[in-house]
Amino acid sequence: MVQLQDSNAVIYPDSDGKPMADNTKQFRWIVVIQQNLEWLFADNPNVFVAGDLLWYPVEGDNKTRVAPDVMVAFGRPKGDRGSYKQWEEENIPPQVVFEILSPGNTKGEMNRKLLFYDRFGVEEYYLYNPDNNELNGWVRREGFLDVVELMEDWVSPQLQIKFDLSTDGLQIFRPDGQRFFSYVEIAQQVESERQRAESERQRAESERQRADTAEDKAKRYAEKLRKMGIDPEQL
Repeated sequence: MVQLQDSNAVIYPDSDGKPMADNTKQFRWIVVIQQNLEWLFADNPNVFVAGDLLWYPVEGDNKTRVAPDVMVAFGRPKGDRGSYKQWEEENIPPQVVFEILSPGNTKGEMNRKLLFYDRFGVEEYYLYNPDNNELNGWVRREGFLDVVELMEDWVSPQLQIKFDLSTDGLQIFRPDGQRFFSYVEIAQQVESERQRAESERQRAESERQRADTAEDKAKRYAEKLRKMGIDPEQL
């Protein structure tokens, strides 16, 4: 039996038609934060991390939506989604969101996002401007998002990552003290580790060959002594 689609059904688009980033710097920061958070929670099946994913907090309302540059939802399983429909996620909102500023973002736009995140239950909101290395943060206190007065060395209550603004650019550190790395830095580390392992393999092979050569020499010397009627065991 063929079921006809309800003409009144609400459609929730998976895209808002806007680009993920306005420039390479903004895109790079989005990827660094999103991917490092993915790796940080890789072993936890109930932490969902996404970048530039539309979030619909209200069922039946496809106009109330936002696409955080990065979102983290604790208590939700990993997996692919076209959008984050909160009523299909046990009504759990993303607890942590990140926005990376670009020259195209207006003050009014960012104020509306702050109000959105405050209204719909975000616990932590971080706004970073890579052009001037300015980081702002808000955490939920007494029911609403309150500004973090001092972001230097701030540790996220939910993520346990630390923000360091003491250099020319933002540095983010994992709970184990390891810095968030870019793809290029990770590739360099992998290549360096590969070269180190190859060097170690070659050293071990060289040692083995030297040992084999020494053993062969000893065997030849013992055989020569036997031919001379000398027992090498008695030497």
